[in-house]
Amino acid sequence: MILNTIREADLTNKRVLIRVDFNVPLKGGVVTDATRINAALPTINYILEQKGTSLVVMSHFGRPKGKKNPDFSMVPVGKKFQELLGRPVRVASDVIGDEVRKEVASLKAGEVLLLENCRFYPDEEANDPEFAKELASYGDVYVNDAFGTAHRAHASTEGVAHYLPSYAGFLIEKEVKFMAPLLENPAKPFVAIIGGAKVSSKIGVLQSLLKTCDTMVIGGGMAYTFAKVMGRKVGNSLVESDYLQTAKDFLDAAAEKKVNVILPVDHVVADKFDENAAPVAVDSPDVPDGMMGMDVGPKTIALIKDALAGAGAIVWNGPLGVFEFDSFAKGTLEIAKAVAAASGITVVGGGDSVAAVNKFGLADKINHVSTGGGASLEFLQGLPLPGIEALRK
Repeated sequence: MILNTIREADLTNKRVLIRVDFNVPLKGGVVTDATRINAALPTINYILEQKGTSLVVMSHFGRPKGKKNPDFSMVPVGKKFQELLGRPVRVASDVIGDEVRKEVASLKAGEVLLLENCRFYPDEEANDPEFAKELASYGDVYVNDAFGTAHRAHASTEGVAHYLPSYAGFLIEKEVKFMAPLLENPAKPFVAIIGGAKVSSKIGVLQSLLKTCDTMVIGGGMAYTFAKVMGRKVGNSLVESDYLQTAKDFLDAAAEKKVNVILPVDHVVADKFDENAAPVAVDSPDVPDGMMGMDVGPKTIALIKDALAGAGAIVWNGPLGVFEFDSFAKGTLEIAKAVAAASGITVVGGGDSVAAVNKFGLADKINHVSTGGGASLEFLQGLPLPGIEALRK
């Protein structure tokens, strides 16, 4: 996949319109995690370093449902952005309208204007052409660096690209650089670790990666649907009855392709889904009656570590247990450490697995930690992402 990147753009004396993902957590009007703002700074600084550039920044924040709502204003986000950028950032009074046009027109070289929440208008999510045209009128060049929303065909992510020369920022460029080869030509052997609660939410990723991977690790709650198909006892573990045939078809396809599938061979179980439930080790592939699988056991961890040790490429999407509960976090922690220590190319995508490597302080030891939960999931399914398709050469 070859994109038009910002390095190819002539930005001299241009007003640049950029879409970023500043949908950050707030508490008491203060940004509590600025990861997404920091992720956009290399692209923003590069733009502002070019001669005579000014910048109009677009983002959404929260779910205002197409209505102006002060609870979802970009103002507190703008304060944090200004602090991290180290130069003044004005927050526009609105997203569109005469007043905003005046604010945009008054921008001088080196100045930055952050628009109000683009989801204050239903036209944003509807990808309304007139709304997109209005946004496009704010810039001479469009840059998209919001990978987290690239799977949405919205006015600010896809629509504006029809009206301006359009380029990928460094963040989107990096996401594609690390993830596209996993679907096309990964370093070998390629190990995919797919976890999470439900087969229904991950079957597309499993089927997509089956085309290129050598070993597939299936963990988390969804592993028990596969275990049941294989005739194992699963106790009260989560099973999606509607997906038993799908799971069987997947295992048959994996066998045909000679892909090694690793499922839990031992477990940490509990009698209820509760943070305070007592963990019980089960040294067997079967889960006892009345119990539910909450984490993988030491034998399973060892199997996975063996597979990772010689891997040329690793992708991890989804935790292996209920890592939010400390008593059931060991499997996810141990695999996070093993991924971090691996010599091959390592990519972590999906909200929960990203949260896990951040929780365990290992993010800086991974080659690429994706910034987009839903976007990385759809990318790994091989689905076209509208925001990225608009940037292709």
